[in-house]
Amino acid sequence: MTEAILLVGGKGTRLRPLTVHTPKPMVPAAGVPFLTHQLARARAAGVEHIVLATSYLAEVFEPYFGDGSALGLHLEYVTEEEPLGTGGAIRNVASRLHSAPDDPVLIFNGDILTGLDIRALVRTHETTGADVSLHLTKVTDPRAYGLVPTDGTGRVTAFLEKPQTPEEIVTDQINAGAYVFRRSIIDTIPAGRPVSVERETFPDLLSAGAHLQGMVDSTYWLDLGTPAAFVRGSADLVLGRAPSPAVPGRCGDRLILPTARVAPDAKLTGGTVVGEGAFVAEGARVFGSTILPGAVIEPGAVITDSLIGTRARVGERSILTGTVIGDGAVIGADNELKEGARVWCDARIPAGAVRFSPDL
Repeated sequence: MTEAILLVGGKGTRLRPLTVHTPKPMVPAAGVPFLTHQLARARAAGVEHIVLATSYLAEVFEPYFGDGSALGLHLEYVTEEEPLGTGGAIRNVASRLHSAPDDPVLIFNGDILTGLDIRALVRTHETTGADVSLHLTKVTDPRAYGLVPTDGTGRVTAFLEKPQTPEEIVTDQINAGAYVFRRSIIDTIPAGRPVSVERETFPDLLSAGAHLQGMVDSTYWLDLGTPAAFVRGSADLVLGRAPSPAVPGRCGDRLILPTARVAPDAKLTGGTVVGEGAFVAEGARVFGSTILPGAVIEPGAVITDSLIGTRARVGERSILTGTVIGDGAVIGADNELKEGARVWCDARIPAGAVRFSPDL
């Protein structure tokens, strides 16, 4: 296997305001755009040619990654004029593939952080003679996902929508967002219209008698679709819990990029990242958070499980827990923001304007 398709066209609406100016795969995780980790892992598994299926803010990708040679890859970019869904995006880039009809083509979503053994998925595909092979993972609560039951040999028997009742939970296996397609199967996807592989392509193939194989790999897996998950994924990369050859430094409690400045008595723990040109002032405490390039954390601020956008500023003694601060936003001194708060890009919160406790 030498080819892959990477689906990076989504708008990332659940991640806003992080994705107002930046497509989701380009939001930094562990110091580099998240997409870098996926590309590096694909290359380590033997992939040489990757076609990026882009749509939202498509112009951002190529200036950063170029032809991919810096990563040892050959990258191409195909932009959808109108969003085509997962299946439509795959079909839309098919003409850029060089594989023969029976060759395997790796396909993966641009918002999944995983320790998947990519080579093992390809071996499973080839040894079983499958038309499509799917990475499956087991989750404790599968109600938010589509279920993928398999028989004793791992062959997929059904695709079930999100279960609504306990009786509908017939398996804890879910679609984990990485596939190997037989090249000729890609050409059977309808062209020029939106298609969902999950809701249309896979069920239709199953109904037609195609061989769909599941491989359960329950190593690290995280859907980075929400701000809380994205922050956790970045921290896990820094801590070494999630594998990636692209982390720009040694794994540990914190990652400070070369041009960042951190006061000697500031405390950074829990997989915190401080981006290029950012500044963390004296007495600040930052746990499990991402400070993007150019952001400023003023003296005595306490930040936990949060993401601070590019060039944003958090004022003195402000306390942020489980929050997202958009690019260029300013949080004045002595504010308190709690779980789920999202401050939009370039917003201004005056000193002492927001708090959840009577005293700070």
